[in-house]
Amino acid sequence: MVQEDKIFQDGQEVCIYKDVSRPAKERALDLLSRLTLREKVGQLNQRLYGFNAYLRMGEDVQLSDEFKREVELWGGLGALYGLYRADPWSGKDYENGLFGETAIKAYNLMQEYVIVHSRFGIPALLSSECPHGHQALDGYLLPVNLAMGATFHPALVEAAYHICGIQMKEMGVDLALISMLDVLRDPRWGRSEECFGEDPYLASVMAAAVVRAVQAEGVGVVAKHFAAQGETTGGVNASAARIGERELREIHLPAAKASVEEKVAGIMAAYNEIDGIPCHANDWLLKKVLREEMGFDGIVMADGFAVDRLDMLTGDTMSSGAGALMNGVDMSLWDNGFTLLEEAISRGLAEEKRLDEAVLRVLTLKFERGLFEHPYLEEEKRKFDFSACQENRYLAEESVVLLKNDSRILPLSEDGISSLAVIGPDALYIYSQLGDYTPPLRPGTGSSVAEGILQFAEKKGKIRVTVCKGCGEEDDKEQLSHCGEPYPDREGLFSQAIKAAQESDVTLLVLGGSSSRFGQAQFDKNGAVITDRKKKAKMDCGEGVDLSSLKLPKEQLALALAVYQAARKTVTVVIAGRPYDLQGIIEETDALMYAFYPGPEGGKALAGLLFGEVSPSGRMPVSIPRGAQRLPAYYNYRSSYDAMHYCDGEDGPLFSFGYGLGYGDAKYSDFKLRPDEACEGDMVLEFDIKNDEDRTVWAVPMVFINRLRGSVIPRAKELIAFDKRRLAPGERVRARIQLGKETFFSWNRKMEYKTDPGRARIMLWDGEKDLWSGDIGLG
Repeated sequence: MVQEDKIFQDGQEVCIYKDVSRPAKERALDLLSRLTLREKVGQLNQRLYGFNAYLRMGEDVQLSDEFKREVELWGGLGALYGLYRADPWSGKDYENGLFGETAIKAYNLMQEYVIVHSRFGIPALLSSECPHGHQALDGYLLPVNLAMGATFHPALVEAAYHICGIQMKEMGVDLALISMLDVLRDPRWGRSEECFGEDPYLASVMAAAVVRAVQAEGVGVVAKHFAAQGETTGGVNASAARIGERELREIHLPAAKASVEEKVAGIMAAYNEIDGIPCHANDWLLKKVLREEMGFDGIVMADGFAVDRLDMLTGDTMSSGAGALMNGVDMSLWDNGFTLLEEAISRGLAEEKRLDEAVLRVLTLKFERGLFEHPYLEEEKRKFDFSACQENRYLAEESVVLLKNDSRILPLSEDGISSLAVIGPDALYIYSQLGDYTPPLRPGTGSSVAEGILQFAEKKGKIRVTVCKGCGEEDDKEQLSHCGEPYPDREGLFSQAIKAAQESDVTLLVLGGSSSRFGQAQFDKNGAVITDRKKKAKMDCGEGVDLSSLKLPKEQLALALAVYQAARKTVTVVIAGRPYDLQGIIEETDALMYAFYPGPEGGKALAGLLFGEVSPSGRMPVSIPRGAQRLPAYYNYRSSYDAMHYCDGEDGPLFSFGYGLGYGDAKYSDFKLRPDEACEGDMVLEFDIKNDEDRTVWAVPMVFINRLRGSVIPRAKELIAFDKRRLAPGERVRARIQLGKETFFSWNRKMEYKTDPGRARIMLWDGEKDLWSGDIGLG
């Protein structure tokens, strides 16, 4: 136990921890020295489901007995998870959950009870999920990470997360749990949607933007998951990452390093193992790499029940808790292992010195956040109008990727067509646009694709729109968008869709999957969906929903085949949380847009894109394979082999990372790659971009490197920089992309991160074709 010399003034002991003029860590050290072993263990426990901590009846909020028992057990509370969480797993909605003034009331009741029942008045930290917006009633929701990655616009992502930070700050959230460290290497994985893409540089830039934005608003970020969870074995959630140290460092650690450089408050360890060692028991990963090499000084949080999963190593839960603590985990999440640390220390399974180290981090964070001086929220109406914020709409617009546009059928012209059929279940169901970890929406919030199209048509007044579900099981009609049309009987869905396609000038076919939990899903104790082969939830993506195939649902494929045969012209929109196998689709449709769950504003965004009010600018953040049998399909494979080359099919992915079309092309010229005179070791790539089109176009120049020689087998290509610019008709700009010294670093044969002498090729690309390349010497 830490011992502090007591300070006395006029015969009275001076409590350093009460002195607001002292540094946070100094105050925390003093307070730590006063705690009993049980109180210290209590500061590391985050065992409760926060949504079970209260009971709401009308406007009245009461604390639950379960919550009170937990606080009294530990003489306080370290952290409370998910007080505001609302979804089918938590069982909270607008009838019994927290929003508005009831949320503020519940927070203050919770904090007051914790403080009163702590000998030293120690307040609790509040952690909350924010994977793509705050998972709370009236939470400001964004498109999923894959969609944000597709924007290639980190400044816009940063602007959107500023709004999330403001909202969470108003609600007293101290720690926002945000997925940002996983890199997608197998799209069969149900949590694909939580990744920014398959590229480590793209993930790093986006992760840094999110951390900056949220923490600038006074909310700490817990970045998850650390590390290599996106690698998987066969796309199965929480499975082994069967990789070596070099692959780990090159692909899966850069986003964490970028987050640490932005002073991220916390890191959440991942469920998976790496080369046989679970991340929660990996002292090399959590201590040497994260703390010593990266310089991380925040808290390491466990994932839900992950500590108890170590029983497969230790044989008993007490040893699991002790092992996780000793190997670098600071704070628990729902597990029993950390509740047994008091006894584990008395038995010699864990050291109190290491416990003190973890508690010191937690207490320091509480002092830094000002919780001791300002533990309560002001019970007044909020001043910030989140409904007026359009960043989620802009993200949705910039995330959609145009993959095909034969004969420039898009954008649709209201003068060129008089009738449009909108067909497909995902056109009507707004929850299919939102992704996993989504709260219930208020009626009238956002818009489905069908609603977006109908609103556009009503505004223009020239196009007759027919909406048909086409296929699928009966859904809860309250959750479907009625779109002003009578809801058809199930028997007539298919024939009604075919008739509408035959009678319309253009058919908009909306296909895809869903991560919506709002439909008979069953949940594991950590909130993941439990899938049953006999009776599946209406989900084919999300946590716990891993696939062996990347085919679209069978009933949708049958509908698509019939519609393509019946329709005069077809535009297909795929709404998804992962890359699907588009074979049989891409050949038949005249145009195709891919929309990774675009969020509540996705319907309006897609309508604007389809009718040309907005120009497409998305680029694929992940490669689309030619079926699950052609995995892995990522672009940055090692140059020692021909990726996805088989004798029984076409080589390569169907669409590679970075691919994307627009309604016109930007023209590039006058390329110059030169050393930067102001920064030794840096280089600058300059070029002109011009828009010769009669409409706005987007330029998304991406810079790749191919290391031609060195001590380690290089990758075919690696993204090292990118830019994004919107050009008005006739506009010309001179672009300048800085390539810093570390841009050319790599992990050499000695596992040193430095320039590996040799040669490299620098390449410029924008969505469809190579623009320029040049060779340089390294080292």
